Amino acid sequence: MDATQPAPGDKESLTLRLSEHALGYLHSAALRVAARIGIADHLADGPRTPEELAALTGVSAPHLQRALRLLATREVFREDKDGSFHLTPAAELLRSDAPTSMRDGVIMLTDETFWKPAGRLEDTVRAGHTVFDEIFGAPFFDHLARVPSAGEAFDTGMAGLSGSEDDLVAGAYTFPATGTVVDIGGGRGGLLRRTLLRNPGLTGVLYDQEAVLRHHHLEDPALAGRWEVRPGDFFASVPDGADVYLLKRILHDWSDEDCLRILRACRAAMKDGSRLLAIDAVIVRDNAPDLGKTLDVLMMTSLGGRERGEQEFRRLLAQAGLELTRVLPTPSAMSIVEATAV
Repeated sequence: MDATQPAPGDKESLTLRLSEHALGYLHSAALRVAARIGIADHLADGPRTPEELAALTGVSAPHLQRALRLLATREVFREDKDGSFHLTPAAELLRSDAPTSMRDGVIMLTDETFWKPAGRLEDTVRAGHTVFDEIFGAPFFDHLARVPSAGEAFDTGMAGLSGSEDDLVAGAYTFPATGTVVDIGGGRGGLLRRTLLRNPGLTGVLYDQEAVLRHHHLEDPALAGRWEVRPGDFFASVPDGADVYLLKRILHDWSDEDCLRILRACRAAMKDGSRLLAIDAVIVRDNAPDLGKTLDVLMMTSLGGRERGEQEFRRLLAQAGLELTRVLPTPSAMSIVEATAV
């Protein structure tokens, strides 16, 4: 038998595996249901039957049972022999009161702003650009601005996703003992908050759109007098003279051309000795599972952005008058790409 051909038994296994891949969207749909109706919160005090959960959430018990049974095959919830469902470590993260809750993040990632463009991935691949504006009538961020509920879901979801990684990122980099850090497009300020708490000699500026800044998370007695919020457009300019500039999950949202506008605004604001930290997934050319490769397709379908490898970052930074000095891994899915002014 040709060693490159799967054995007869393996063909059946591969068939089943491909079928699971083809139906993977159903796992996402079931996960969204569980997150939206708060199943994990209702299991916090112990297991419940589908009938009990349905009475608490106002849904159909038989249909809920089937959705949760599917999630249990991925170790999100566990069904016992009596038909009751239990929390698992993964399901614990869907609790709204979990310290690093993923509930808002899951709801955001399974929202129609990502779901519908993913369903038209073939159109994106054929056209060479996102078809988001064909679906929603405007590019991604314009859509969020004109549909408040979509913008709120995105901002809340991003804050939820960042909550599990901000301290890991802040702890993976040696910041200067004193100086100013500007978090560009920093959302509600989770990363800046963790950075300032870890580095008591630093002050910080949270720089984002005014509507986002109204919901910031910097009110903390330990940070009194050490931060400010400043509204603005990072395509046009950023606060000047800081020691460190943070760009977390920003560059991956945009095309190379738009990234250059952001990076050139940063370069114009930097002083001698300033450092820029681009915090994104850094793609490695291999066949290993990698959340960054999944996010890359998400960026491609909805935003027209992309995840990048080290050499792609190096070239992009150089075009903006910046030099990549090192890439630091963190305990999260993010890496820190450090750059200085040339």
